[in-house]
Amino acid sequence: GTDPATTLATALEKTFAFEEPLQKKKNKPLILVGPPGAGKTLMTAKLAARGVLDGQKISVITTDIARAGGIEQLSAFLNILSLPLLQAEDAKELKTALGKAHGSQQIIVDTGGLNPFDPQEMKFLAKLLNVAEMETALVLPAGIDAEESAEIAMTFEVLGVKRLVPTRLDFSRHFGGILSAADRAGLSFTEG
Repeated sequence: GTDPATTLATALEKTFAFEEPLQKKKNKPLILVGPPGAGKTLMTAKLAARGVLDGQKISVITTDIARAGGIEQLSAFLNILSLPLLQAEDAKELKTALGKAHGSQQIIVDTGGLNPFDPQEMKFLAKLLNVAEMETALVLPAGIDAEESAEIAMTFEVLGVKRLVPTRLDFSRHFGGILSAADRAGLSFTEG
């Protein structure tokens, strides 16, 4: 017989959809969305660093203007890579920033953490997503309650999000939340 790990891997492969890593999706701007503290800014920095190391022209835009320290944290990462940080407070400014980033091989948009259960915040996100055709990915940490994760994912899926980037896999012992989120919202797993 086969070992349990192989059996589990086969079952997961049949149950869930998996896509190529986000860094390979370069034909459209990539926008990372999710609840506060999910790891969007760190994922943005990681993707930018990989792009720079691959010798690509990378542009990074943030809409995370309000959070204390949000811009400073990302700016510090990008300064090491000699990349400027474009800022956009709303959909109109995002459109302008995307125009400035035109010609980059990859454009990464970091958004502020949004409460998926606040209609005003989700309306704001919908406006951002409608600015241009973009690749969207929900960044969601492992270790959250399964029902809560599923509800969060379904809220973002309504706005057209199709991919799930799980974070905190290295220090989580419970993966039911991210599995439930992908299953219930029909999202494909991907990685940075």
